[in-house]
Amino acid sequence: MLASQAKKTAASNRAVKKAELKRKSSVVSSPEDDYFEQDGNWRALGLAAPARRALINEGFYQISDLRKVSRAAVRDLHGMGPNAIRILVTEMKKQDLSFRG
Repeated sequence: MLASQAKKTAASNRAVKKAELKRKSSVVSSPEDDYFEQDGNWRALGLAAPARRALINEGFYQISDLRKVSRAAVRDLHGMGPNAIRILVTEMKKQDLSFRG
């Protein structure tokens, strides 16, 4: 009787530990999840993937972040083309924002 009770307790403990590990692994966000979350703001504007990556890699997560830099600095980012600049300028005008200097 004691052996069977010990086996049941051990199995129960293993099940609890497994559930905790599963919960912890689902709570931890991966860098890809964080990137996708930030990418959504730029994707909504219709920017191409290279332009979105360039903005996120430089720490620009929203259109209002671009007020901190000049248009030339954004244009010089690898992946930013004329169409991306045009989209950004149009969106900034809609929100009554402008590039720095």
